[in-house]
Amino acid sequence: MRYWVSVYRAISDPESLTAYDKPARPAVQAGGGRLLSRDGRVVAHEAGNTQRVVLIEFDSFEQAVAAHESEAYQEALVVLSDAVERDFRIIEGID
Repeated sequence: MRYWVSVYRAISDPESLTAYDKPARPAVQAGGGRLLSRDGRVVAHEAGNTQRVVLIEFDSFEQAVAAHESEAYQEALVVLSDAVERDFRIIEGID
């Protein structure tokens, strides 16, 4: 499996984050993404971050990259704009 992992370091505009979710969710689903975790409980260790963490699963790395590059998701990112500071990664899992 392949994953999108987003850790939000700071959220300066919660309303924009909520507005982003409206177009982002169907864009991710259309790209084959399955939401595994969002805003769940977090126990942080070392320099860990207890802010919002989102984990989305895809069947392939290529599918995960294509979903991020899709027109629909790029439009969602425009809505998000500078509302957050996040660490976003696409990672390959171990089969």
